[in-house]
Amino acid sequence: MMYLHDVWVNWFEGEENGYNVCHFHEWRKDDSVELLDQVPLLKIDSVLYNYIENDLSELPQQLLDDIYQKAFLRKNHERCQLDYCFVVSDGVGILAVDTIGYNIPIRKSRLIPRQEQLAFDMLESQEVQIYSFQPSSISKKEFHILSPKPELMNGLTRKERQLKQLLFMALDQLYTSKNTAEIRYWFTEWSPDLYEYIQMLDMEEAWQQLFENVKYGWTSKHEQFCENLIKGQPFFEKLWDMEQGHKVN
Repeated sequence: MMYLHDVWVNWFEGEENGYNVCHFHEWRKDDSVELLDQVPLLKIDSVLYNYIENDLSELPQQLLDDIYQKAFLRKNHERCQLDYCFVVSDGVGILAVDTIGYNIPIRKSRLIPRQEQLAFDMLESQEVQIYSFQPSSISKKEFHILSPKPELMNGLTRKERQLKQLLFMALDQLYTSKNTAEIRYWFTEWSPDLYEYIQMLDMEEAWQQLFENVKYGWTSKHEQFCENLIKGQPFFEKLWDMEQGHKVN
């Protein structure tokens, strides 16, 4: 078993999509960064790596057994043992994982570049560790408006991804309202030149076409539209204000 030492981690909890586990250059001053005194390092195949990175499903039992209580967190000058914590790589991507005692990858973190490179160097000559695990038993991952496909988030900054997910949450709520006039209104706000066409659409058509129009990319138009759409909704406004107030390291 190989180990990394003095590993800085910035845990993202309950993230099923790897694009929300932010790389070091997107860490923020108010993120809670921790120091792993020691953590097992494993080289696995790409199928299992992608499953761990982009899902919240059960980990292979043999993997959990192999790394059980072999990681330690350094906190207030004390060394705290962690049940199931490890760093895993397929030679291309790399990820730190902590199950917080469960058998699913609850918390995930990227590494800082220097430690990433050290891990890659250590793994270069290592054989892939094969864990018995049935990809056929994994249901094909379902993406939806509240768990968008990676291609809808590619190329966006952390702030843009967060605001886009807020926009999608607001659009989902708009859909559940089933209010045809309101949906037409917001579609017209996005595409005022289509006013007459939009008035002829039923609720389903109007919402679907609005979503198709806004779902790609992120621009100042998206940001303005999101801000207008959430106005007067305290929960969404709080998320908006939190995101606008964050600073990157």
